[in-house]
Amino acid sequence: MNTNNFKSLIPLLSLFAAFTMVPLTAQEKKINEDGISKQIDEKFEALDHRLDQLAKAVDDVLWYDKVSDVASIEKVFIVGPPPWKVKDSTARGALNPVKFWAYIFIPQKLNRSKKYPLLVLPHGGVHADFTTYHTHIIRELMAQGYIVVAPEYRGSTGYGKQFYERIDYGGREVEDNHAARDWMIENYRIVDKDRVGAIGWSHGGLITLMDIFEYPNDYQVAFAGVPVSDLVMRLGYYDDDYRKDFSAQYHIGKTVSEDSAEYRRRSPVSFVEKLKTPLLIHTNTIDDDVHVEEVEHLIQDLKVAGKKFEYEIFKDAPGGHSFDRIDTKLAKETRMKIYTFLARYLYPPHQFKSVEDLEKAGYK
Repeated sequence: MNTNNFKSLIPLLSLFAAFTMVPLTAQEKKINEDGISKQIDEKFEALDHRLDQLAKAVDDVLWYDKVSDVASIEKVFIVGPPPWKVKDSTARGALNPVKFWAYIFIPQKLNRSKKYPLLVLPHGGVHADFTTYHTHIIRELMAQGYIVVAPEYRGSTGYGKQFYERIDYGGREVEDNHAARDWMIENYRIVDKDRVGAIGWSHGGLITLMDIFEYPNDYQVAFAGVPVSDLVMRLGYYDDDYRKDFSAQYHIGKTVSEDSAEYRRRSPVSFVEKLKTPLLIHTNTIDDDVHVEEVEHLIQDLKVAGKKFEYEIFKDAPGGHSFDRIDTKLAKETRMKIYTFLARYLYPPHQFKSVEDLEKAGYK
């Protein structure tokens, strides 16, 4: 560059330097910080979803390692109703049915010329998925001759942000659960449509209850373990981080105080008058997730409604929220009670006679 030309730029460069070095106002600094913070949050959110997808892929492989000796395993892609909330209902495909995955477990030793009872088993967790946490339960159910479908209903983790934000707690996720039941009957001739049960724990217990209340003729029996029963009460004893899962704009979008009716619409305790299905409920006095008072509210309202059902309140059972799903002696004895109750109505071909039968089936 010609030296004279460079010298002529010096005043402009000086002015540019002075202009760019003007201190930011407090408001400008906050805008910058908020923007950077938002970008970081979005990056971590994307990473969380990616890690969930990786964890799901790994766990799917583990299923074959843990239960393929006793079960044929399939994972199918099916549909439930359209999303309950969309940004633009006029957009192409906005109101299409929601696609979701479901696990199918069929006993290896099964006569394909006969029909067998079906259990619909939704997972728990506000945002969670069906994992090998359920290994021993699946092995125990296979040994008794049950076919199991476990839907990964809308809002489940491991399938990306868009599916995660489809969550509809106590709403159309229940329809996904029922759609899995219907799909099995329509597609598997070995499923006996007159021997179908619903079984779930925690959030899965809520889905189980809401499903049998809405479709009482489609289920011959149900078990709800430590079930979320009353969202208004529940969000009263939980913290703001938990409440945000519900008041998020892609979900309910309002707090309980802003729209308690919407939360009651998603609570089993609001529909006890609809119970017709034989039902067993379990809860635990030291459950630190679904407090016993919440389940007792459900039990009391069922009694007031004059409903016939069975329940047991376990006192200080070790394991808290998971007391009957872990591997303690009490957990196995409690699962034996559950299986005995289910068998009264579903008549599995190989009903357990003792805890020893359960242990032999569930543990390699």
